[in-house]
Amino acid sequence: MRRVTVRNATFQQWETLLTNRTKRHRAGHVLVQGVRPLTVAVESGLAVREWLVDGDRALSSWASELTARVRAPRYAVAPELLRELGGKEDSAPEVLAVVALPGDDLARLPARAADDGAPLLAVALDRPTSPGNVGTVARSVDAFGGHGVVVTGHAADPYDPKAVRASTGSVFAVPVVTAASAGVVVDALDTGTPLQVVGTDEAGDVELADVDLTLPTLVVTGNETRGLSAQWRDACDVVARIPMRASAASSLNMASATAVVLYESLRQRGTTQRPPV
Repeated sequence: MRRVTVRNATFQQWETLLTNRTKRHRAGHVLVQGVRPLTVAVESGLAVREWLVDGDRALSSWASELTARVRAPRYAVAPELLRELGGKEDSAPEVLAVVALPGDDLARLPARAADDGAPLLAVALDRPTSPGNVGTVARSVDAFGGHGVVVTGHAADPYDPKAVRASTGSVFAVPVVTAASAGVVVDALDTGTPLQVVGTDEAGDVELADVDLTLPTLVVTGNETRGLSAQWRDACDVVARIPMRASAASSLNMASATAVVLYESLRQRGTTQRPPV
């Protein structure tokens, strides 16, 4: 086991995976923090390239079992350096991992739906700026039995550390991919069975409950500030509104609105894909 006790080149490479989007994707790796994201990444079969463990203490049974499941080079890292990489000021994590990024391929979404045996249910996020929103939507898609998330346009990175933490690891459990435009997404997901594209907007044409979400559906949620782009609005078969009573809140944010639509889809489809948590 190699030891890293100073901010050497190896440490700086790990740090870059957290802070530099371009280099993260060029390397094809992400540094994973947190018990749940690490567990989900391993359970989802992603390749672990390196384990980073606390060099000054014995690992817990969870960490020992997790690191034993996937063989990879192991580094004993000084606690103060692990604390920097772990993103917590008060304590150092006992383990982190450098993990290979999942494939950025739109075909993963219909393939997951086919494996599931259910009509496609996916979410497209139109130019989201908040990594936290992207991660939260991935968590909702996972929870409500969706088949994936597409992040479109100039947008936040779904593998930004804030997105991974907000997803509690769901960015590794469900396909989360990127695409340049609405047309690319619709063409890729329309694989023979007609695909319904449902936008969300406070001034939508119909109430959400009146939209048949048992059909193969792509839910589109607009940018946090500007809403749906003209390109995505043109691609929509219907734009739905979520009924609201409050006078002060004129709309829901991206993550909340998407969760409401996903729940309504689950209600209409009348089944859960996994036991509730």
